[in-house]
Amino acid sequence: MAETPQVTRSLLSAPLPQIIERLGISIAQAQAALDRNSIELAKAMSETEVEIGDKTYNLLSLGFVPSFYSFTEATVEAKLSFQVSESTETSVKVGVQVGVQYGVFMAAASVDVGYARKFSVSAEGMSSIAARLVSLPPPEIFTDLLKREYQQDIS
Repeated sequence: MAETPQVTRSLLSAPLPQIIERLGISIAQAQAALDRNSIELAKAMSETEVEIGDKTYNLLSLGFVPSFYSFTEATVEAKLSFQVSESTETSVKVGVQVGVQYGVFMAAASVDVGYARKFSVSAEGMSSIAARLVSLPPPEIFTDLLKREYQQDIS
C-alpha cells in the first residue's frame, strides 16, 4: 500500500483554527512591515533635497508623500481528495489430457488457481492563500502636519 505523502499528512493534522490564527498573525506582521516601510520612505523624502531656482526643498515640502498600503481581505482555501480502491481477482484454469499409449489409457488433469487482492490509495491536495492589498491615502494627520510645517517654506 502506498505511503501517504508528507504534505497530505501535514494538511490533515493541521487544525483549521491554527491555520486561521497563523494567517492572521502573518498578515498583521506583513502590515506592520508595510507601515514601517512607509515611515522609512517618509524619512527618506524629508532628507532628499531638490534645488528649484535658488532655493532647496525636500520632497515632502513639494507635496510628495509615501505610499501607504493595507490588507483588506485574506482567504485560505484547502481542498483534499482521497481515493481508496480494492479489487479481488480469482482465476481458475483447468486442463485435461487424455491419451492412449500402447494399450494403456492415460488421463491427466491440471488445475491452476490464482487469487489476487489489490489495494490502491491516492491522495491529492491543493491549498491557496490569497490576500488583497490596496493603496491608501496617507493618514490625514500626517498630511495636515506636512501642510503646516512646509506651507510657509514654499511661499
